[in-house]
Amino acid sequence: MDDTPITSPTALPSLRVAAGEAGFTRSCDERTGSLLAVLAAARPAGRVLELGTGVGEGTAWLLSGMDGAARLITVELDAAVQAIAREELGSDRRAIFVTADAGQWLEEYDGEPFDLVFADTWPGKFTHLERALELVAPGGTYLIDDLLPQPDWPETHVAAVKRLLAELEGRPDFRSVRLAWSSGLLMAVRG
Repeated sequence: MDDTPITSPTALPSLRVAAGEAGFTRSCDERTGSLLAVLAAARPAGRVLELGTGVGEGTAWLLSGMDGAARLITVELDAAVQAIAREELGSDRRAIFVTADAGQWLEEYDGEPFDLVFADTWPGKFTHLERALELVAPGGTYLIDDLLPQPDWPETHVAAVKRLLAELEGRPDFRSVRLAWSSGLLMAVRG
């Protein structure tokens, strides 16, 4: 079976060109993106949080799955990188782009919980994990990627990933599954 996505967001080609021009190499994998679109589609009028906008490839996938009543908040520390996403996707009224440290944003956020949280950066994954999980609504999904070894990982990162997986899988308030697919995913649903 071929797991290449059947359809992809219309903005994806231009985002990839812009990422290449900016030297940005950490964009969302197509398979992860296709899963994001499906998870977003499963939540009509859903509230979605993306930690780590990057150039917006993951954002584009999320928006492609969201219905007209759904809302997305996407947070990125690097204003120059996020400017690429804003340029291409900023006219979509369902998306709010926040340029901030995601850890600080998580600490200060006092709004409603989210139906889907995609933590694609350190805050919400390796730091501020507890706070990110608090923001997952009952029945909501928490998704993280980049859990399979990558060529640019420092040696200490393997141990950090193992600790993270053990912590998430040991939580009684979430049901989780590892996916040795794409860049390595873990999906957890709040019970």
